[in-house]
Amino acid sequence: MRLIVMDIDSTLINEEVIDLLGDEAGIGEKVAAITERAMRGELDFRQALAERVGLLSGMDASVFDRVYHRTSFTTGALDLVRTAHERGWKVGVVSGGFHEVADRLVADAGIDRCLANTLEVVDGRITGRLIGDIVTKETKLSALRHWADEYGIDMAHTVAIGDGANDIPMIQAAGVGIAFCAKPRTRDAAPHAIDERDLMRAFTIIDHA
Repeated sequence: MRLIVMDIDSTLINEEVIDLLGDEAGIGEKVAAITERAMRGELDFRQALAERVGLLSGMDASVFDRVYHRTSFTTGALDLVRTAHERGWKVGVVSGGFHEVADRLVADAGIDRCLANTLEVVDGRITGRLIGDIVTKETKLSALRHWADEYGIDMAHTVAIGDGANDIPMIQAAGVGIAFCAKPRTRDAAPHAIDERDLMRAFTIIDHA
């Protein structure tokens, strides 16, 4: 039995949901620039997220549906989940993105567990604030450990896959940690790396670890 935990944005899917939301708001380049710096570890993730979410204030909540339809699963993502389940494994995702889109992706892929942020919506409009605890590098790591404990899986049999600086702690703590088409800082910190956008390549690493 193994547990695979992946990041969502730029890992499970090809896009960054926060950037798509910014694009819908007409401030795509501004939001994407902040995202890039945060993923490289140049900005505090919590601060960078709050700044980007604040820029979305006033948007109609119908934007979530439009953004969901603009996402695409990374090559091999659905095959990875299916193959893992055929082996009796569990699959979870952790994301600094948002449940409003993540939950639909999780349902489409048949993923077992999901941790993401929740945007506050009042009277059908995004307020520019988040509800509850913010998903950070620490909470991603905590989710990996918590789910492994719940499933009775030793940490040595866990797999973590991600691309950003906020994925580094879980990648380093997992039995098999993989940087996926990652930012330089993340790739340098990871025991293993995949540089081609095909998540099925993870099994080559997992099966020989």
